Amino acid sequence: MLEVLRALTVILVALAMVPAVAHALELPGKLRLTREAYLAVQPIYYPGFTIAGMSEPFAIISTIVLLLLTSPGSSGFWWTLVALLGLIIMHAVYWVFTHPVNDFWLRGERLSSLGSGFFAVGSAAGKPGRHGEIRPVEWTDLRDRWEYSHVARAGLAAFSFIALVIANSSAAGS
Repeated sequence: MLEVLRALTVILVALAMVPAVAHALELPGKLRLTREAYLAVQPIYYPGFTIAGMSEPFAIISTIVLLLLTSPGSSGFWWTLVALLGLIIMHAVYWVFTHPVNDFWLRGERLSSLGSGFFAVGSAAGKPGRHGEIRPVEWTDLRDRWEYSHVARAGLAAFSFIALVIANSSAAGS
């Protein structure tokens, strides 16, 4: 049964990694877009990437359960803990850096009630921009914040995926 949980956790982490890596791979091309083209492209990610992002909480939960069932002090335990920390930081990067900017990109879009509720989370407190900033935020600042947060998320997801694979291979060897 533990082997099934290990495999399921690796799959869930891989599914959480896919959207972040896809966004990161788009970065060079998207940085060449004009303001108008960029603003036209951004809403295409909803709802597909929002649905794909639902794998993140499941990956975190599955990794927690796997950690709890792994022998404390073993190398598998420590690698699973490292993977979990990477996933938690990845998720935090979304809520702190990416999510507040989504409110700007989706302005004027018709969202489902579920989508409206999801994107409303933290929108009042998490307006994009720097604390105490006087000038209006440039669209390129929002673009860079959104794009580079996905690069960070992709790196964290890949790091977690690799750590989990190492944890599983060390657990299989014991």
